[in-house]
Amino acid sequence: MASYALQIAGLVLGGVGMVGTVAVTIMPQWRVSAFIGSNIVVFETLWEGLWMNCMRHANIRMQCKVYDSLLALTPDLQASRGLMCAASVLSFLAFMTAILGMKCTRCTGDEEGVKRRILLTAGLMFLITGVVVLIPVSWVANSIIRDFYNPIVDAARKRELGEALYIGWTTALLLLAGGGLFCCAFCCTHKTSSSYRYSVPSHRATPKSLRAEKKSPSIYSKSQYV
Repeated sequence: MASYALQIAGLVLGGVGMVGTVAVTIMPQWRVSAFIGSNIVVFETLWEGLWMNCMRHANIRMQCKVYDSLLALTPDLQASRGLMCAASVLSFLAFMTAILGMKCTRCTGDEEGVKRRILLTAGLMFLITGVVVLIPVSWVANSIIRDFYNPIVDAARKRELGEALYIGWTTALLLLAGGGLFCCAFCCTHKTSSSYRYSVPSHRATPKSLRAEKKSPSIYSKSQYV
């Protein structure tokens, strides 16, 4: 029962992490314009994402433009685009693998050993996905903070941390937690199967022992029978 609860919790966290990974990949709020310096234009907000940049005017309308070339991005955004795409695919594969290894799933049969290995594979995939999501989000955040406190960088080019980065950190934690729960479920099912395996009584009668008992000679001699 505890193993099944861990599987359900891991699947829920992994599913939310998968949705969050796709959302972070699409969202343009990776870098947000910082309102600092003497010339502050509070009516315009600039968003920079992996695929496009958007200009929001006084919370009324928003214009977005897709990047013309991959070379127009900074190196951290270029690497982040590839890593987040890989994380999106990997999270989907991990989620589908976890469904196949669930206790309530019958398409993979009733073999407990096979399902345990499938759950372990799904857990490892979720852990890897969490690390892959964490790398680009932390990389971009480090670049933003470094440029923000760099006095050489012009105030108009300084940016702040966007909502996508915070969602990315939360998503990475959910994926890591989901993968950890699946690994715990694998350990629980492995211990349970081992206890069942070694709890067979040693004095259980077998066909061979019954035949041996029938063929064993009597300890009484014929002269003792009346």
